Amino acid sequence: MTPPLINVTLPAFNEEAQLAENTRKVVAFLAGQPSSRWEILIADNGSTDRTWAIAQELAANGASEASTAVSVRARHLDAAGRGGAIKAAWLASNADILSYMDVDLSTDLSCLPALLAAITEGGADLAVGSRLLPASRTTRGWKREVLSRGYSRLIRRALGLRVRDAQCGFKAIRREAARVLLPQVQDSGWFFDTELLVRAQRAGYRVAEVPVRWVDDPGSTVKLLPTIGRDLKGVWRLRREAG
Repeated sequence: MTPPLINVTLPAFNEEAQLAENTRKVVAFLAGQPSSRWEILIADNGSTDRTWAIAQELAANGASEASTAVSVRARHLDAAGRGGAIKAAWLASNADILSYMDVDLSTDLSCLPALLAAITEGGADLAVGSRLLPASRTTRGWKREVLSRGYSRLIRRALGLRVRDAQCGFKAIRREAARVLLPQVQDSGWFFDTELLVRAQRAGYRVAEVPVRWVDDPGSTVKLLPTIGRDLKGVWRLRREAG
């Protein structure tokens, strides 16, 4: 029986400082997981530094000589936006399971098998890493902790979302569910995750949350206030859509 092909998308925007090193870490980790075939897709979205050049080099060299079971590809989008990069990468892949993680590897790679097992063994259509489950272990500043928990309460009350942590950059989805849901997702930025989960829940798909070990990246370039503003607009749009 042919093992499943699993896509691991790495959305990247101006990540020249850590892209090569962390991609090699992912390759080495996946090479040690022999029960599956793997494709890593570096999804550059509008970078203005050397990210795209580095991504091309990694794809050309396979990132390492670790294993023929791990392939590395690169895809470029002119427009910035993590959600748009993930959507384009997933729609271009024929993998059985599609996943993504942030390039900074804030979520420990050791959590990936449990994320995928929620789908392959647990019967979920989508699996999401959650920093807000009791079993999770997170390290981050108080500001991001307060904002994360506040956002969780907002989307659960305003949108009825049962998932605690919609925005953790660590998710996986069955190809069949992705083909149905992705064309419906309008947001191309950080709200992409929340919208995908809301649409999945409304359509009756099974969503599983998995605890993670997560360490905040002090070099994160996410601008909190503009992101919060766009997220609130997204929440209002989905709330109005539901009537």
